[in-house]
Amino acid sequence: QRRVYRTTTHVPRELGQIMDSETFEKSRLYQLDKSTFSFWSGLYSEVEGTMILLCGGIPFLWNVSGQISGRAGFGPEYEIVQSLVFLLLATLFSAVTGLPWSLYNTFVIEEKHGFNQQTLGFFFKDAIKKFIVTQCILLPVTSLLLYIIKIGGDYFFIYAWLFTLVVSLVLVTIYADYIAPLFDKFIPLPEGDLKQEIETMAKSIDFPLTKVYVVEGSKRSSHSNAYFYGFFKNKRIVLFDTLLEDYSALNKESTEGEDGESEETKSKTKNKKQGCKNEEVLAVLGHELGHWKLGHTVKNIIISQMNSFLCFFLFAVLISRKELFAAFGFYDSQPTLIGLMIIFQFIFSPYNEVLSFCLTVLSRRFEFQADAFAKKLGKAKDLYSALIKLNKDNLGFPVSDWIFSMWHYSHPPLLERLQALKDTKQE
Repeated sequence: QRRVYRTTTHVPRELGQIMDSETFEKSRLYQLDKSTFSFWSGLYSEVEGTMILLCGGIPFLWNVSGQISGRAGFGPEYEIVQSLVFLLLATLFSAVTGLPWSLYNTFVIEEKHGFNQQTLGFFFKDAIKKFIVTQCILLPVTSLLLYIIKIGGDYFFIYAWLFTLVVSLVLVTIYADYIAPLFDKFIPLPEGDLKQEIETMAKSIDFPLTKVYVVEGSKRSSHSNAYFYGFFKNKRIVLFDTLLEDYSALNKESTEGEDGESEETKSKTKNKKQGCKNEEVLAVLGHELGHWKLGHTVKNIIISQMNSFLCFFLFAVLISRKELFAAFGFYDSQPTLIGLMIIFQFIFSPYNEVLSFCLTVLSRRFEFQADAFAKKLGKAKDLYSALIKLNKDNLGFPVSDWIFSMWHYSHPPLLERLQALKDTKQE
């Protein structure tokens, strides 16, 4: 794929009507920089993980966690307390070692190509907030999971799976209402033609829409997105302001912010036209609602939970194998959290790769089906132009090596989607 980025310097003939040479070159250089960054960050991650294993980093951190919890008055019998200390230290280590890479990605690569809208102060406030929120969710959930595994008896894997199912459903339900607003500003989409047309389209396919929000994504990045959430009869749609031509802060002159943080962010705003017209936004939403109408969301949840149950069952089979713990430096004890880490992170690694590929293939199939659904709604022309605009706004490179694309792309390549929209028949 890197060879494709380096050698494809002119717009291919089939792209002549879609992309101008300037945008093509910008997207090529952006993806080449991202590819280089991905290679080096991935290499570092592999080296770091290998060194941790070879040098006994996991048992060392477990022993440190025991010393810390011991000083707080919790002896070895308080394994769950020691596990939480271990988890806190491990995630802190991961955050610290990942910080330089995140800084470089945001303030060098994304900044260079015009996507970053953050200041350094905003970035660090955001990172600290994310870490705190993550710990507030991760530590209580982990402690309850470990407790269930401890007291669950022979069928603990069923109870553990049911617990993780409930937690995932709760998090999906509350995320957009209570967690996401901690990081981004959500406002109801103002009354007007767009809102009325969205409500009309939702009603035409019996989508139980209750609210439409616009999220201020432009203070973080100029990348665009849209999604829906909620269960049963309480569905909400969220549109990034960067998706909307009429609402994107990137299409407006910088104005004084309401507070220091937003003022800092808006001072970095680059005044460039981006986003989609109302008809194109409706086409994009027609695609997203197609995922709901065709049951893709439910199917993904079912697949995820079947996989989760299988993993917990295999965990129950393997957790008693002392040689697994010994291989990772745990000769005298078999902590449950360490067992989870060894089995889920390392033992299941090859299986996870195969599963990831299968889900990628399925995702591409779902994307074609959702495009076809939008076409049936009469949105083919607008979706066609919206895909081109979004590809341009996000500097997506439309030429790809077929093996790389097959393994990595959860969405079909742009040309394939455009061709499917032009075809008279849909599978």
